[in-house]
Amino acid sequence: MKNRSQIGRRRAALLIASVVGLSPLAVLAGEAYPGKPVRLIVAYPAGGLTDTLARALADGLGKRLGQTIVVENKAGAGGIIGTDQAARSPADGHTLLLTIPGPITANLALYRKLPYDPRTDLRPVSDIATARTVLAVNASVPARSVRELIDYAKREPGKLRMGSWGPGTQPHTIQTYMAKTYGIDILHVPYRGEGPMVTDLLAGQINVTVGSVTALQQHFATGKLRPLAVTGTSRAKALPDVPTFAEAGYGDSAYRLTGPITLMAPARTPQPIVARLGEEVSALVNSPDFSRRIEGMGAEPIGNRPAEAERAYAAYLPVVLKLTADTGVTLD
Repeated sequence: MKNRSQIGRRRAALLIASVVGLSPLAVLAGEAYPGKPVRLIVAYPAGGLTDTLARALADGLGKRLGQTIVVENKAGAGGIIGTDQAARSPADGHTLLLTIPGPITANLALYRKLPYDPRTDLRPVSDIATARTVLAVNASVPARSVRELIDYAKREPGKLRMGSWGPGTQPHTIQTYMAKTYGIDILHVPYRGEGPMVTDLLAGQINVTVGSVTALQQHFATGKLRPLAVTGTSRAKALPDVPTFAEAGYGDSAYRLTGPITLMAPARTPQPIVARLGEEVSALVNSPDFSRRIEGMGAEPIGNRPAEAERAYAAYLPVVLKLTADTGVTLD
């Protein structure tokens, strides 16, 4: 039998719900959530930063919710397949999406028609972390700075093959921007995820990329890869000796932009469920142990709440759309 305090809290919650226009059933659903294992969709293969972070999040958040969270990799079409599957899932909080910016921002400019609209089919729960990326080359490229890389590309047209973890991703955007801005010949080689891309970078099938610090930093330590510059407005904590593009003399907006890895839910997911998820995720990400875990991946923790994540997305989206349009990248 429920004690009086539990009954009182439930009555108070239902009263608040009636005042703000929420369904009492939604409130009760929020109290019971989650009632079964939760699917966490990642729109890329295993091995990249998003997948690594998703598995850490599934472990920590699952313990807080008292329910298993299963990571499902649904790769393909530049993140479209997994993102669409999440957007079309039942809006009951039992299917979530962990995504990099591309599928919910740049894809709107890259494709004339998407099977989903991230602005209306999905809603942010929390920005988990900022994914720091770094321009890197393998040993076949003699460049030790951005300037030397551009000079090398001009001397040796067609020699640079820049890998990306999919069409329309940040490496593709930067490859197109560099080719257009500096008049150099760089071939774009898309992969179905960052893991396969890094494998070929090490093997010499490609020789340059803009990849996550998470995936590349171990290879910097062994000397197999060489970092040239990090994106963003400040140096990456995991690579304190590597300059930003701006410090290297290239302050273009294409190189300053960094984006969050965001936890999202289908748009019609009840507010009480989204609110609970947001609180639990924020508490987890901002805990000292988990923050250190994220930093160990080469990323930087955020852990904001749903309203903050929604405002950040609204501010970030037009910037990405303009940058993507300015580069001239199109995919259909």
